[in-house]
Amino acid sequence: MPAAVNTKGPERTTVDEEEVARFSALAAEWWNPAGKFGVLHKFNPVRLTFIRDEVCAHFGRDPNATGSMTGLRFLDIGCGGGLLSEPMARLGAEVVGADPSRTNIETAKIHAAQSELDIDYRCTSAEELAAANEHFDVVLNMEVVEHVADVNAYLGACAAMVKPGGLMFIATINRTAKAFALAIVGAEYVLGWLPKGTHQWNKFVRPDEIERALAPEGMRIVTSSGVFYNPIADAWRISRDMDVNYMMLAEKPA
Repeated sequence: MPAAVNTKGPERTTVDEEEVARFSALAAEWWNPAGKFGVLHKFNPVRLTFIRDEVCAHFGRDPNATGSMTGLRFLDIGCGGGLLSEPMARLGAEVVGADPSRTNIETAKIHAAQSELDIDYRCTSAEELAAANEHFDVVLNMEVVEHVADVNAYLGACAAMVKPGGLMFIATINRTAKAFALAIVGAEYVLGWLPKGTHQWNKFVRPDEIERALAPEGMRIVTSSGVFYNPIADAWRISRDMDVNYMMLAEKPA
């Protein structure tokens, strides 16, 4: 028997329209490694490896296999131009890429078509997807939570879409003085890695806040790791230091 669908839609949205406008204005830059999102291109290898290895370990897959994600349904929430959606699709996953910015979604669709990838891109929010009773084996929640209007409501909606036995990956920035110095002053004003105003320190999220927000949906954190930039290698690396950038993996009981 098919699940009943909530036709009323979400009562409220966690979408921050100012954030949507900011990223929409940069949509043409998504796939330019030397452009405004160049730092994400450099960040992609470390987060892709983290996702691939943890998903394969959890679902009993071979991480070196070409189609290691075949048969798994992924949600890339806040997908932007598709920097994570496309690699997951190449590994065989059925991918839904969602973003509240129509400009981002159109950019992602064009690039996926050029790459001959079948990705279900939608201009929508986490709340709307949850209200439609969408469910996924894996939810990718990467570099998004620090841009939403209500972290608890947003993470609750995302967690509700994780299937029993499924996973959610979260990557964000810690709310610490060190993060202010490095992620805002350093990255935006000194090095110019990101446009000024990309981040607001008060919207950064501590790991314990994420853990509490996921608990009502029965999700628990199973692993977490810091991420730091190595200027000598010009690459991002896994670290035990979670004071600035960090990633977490949450699991819903089967």
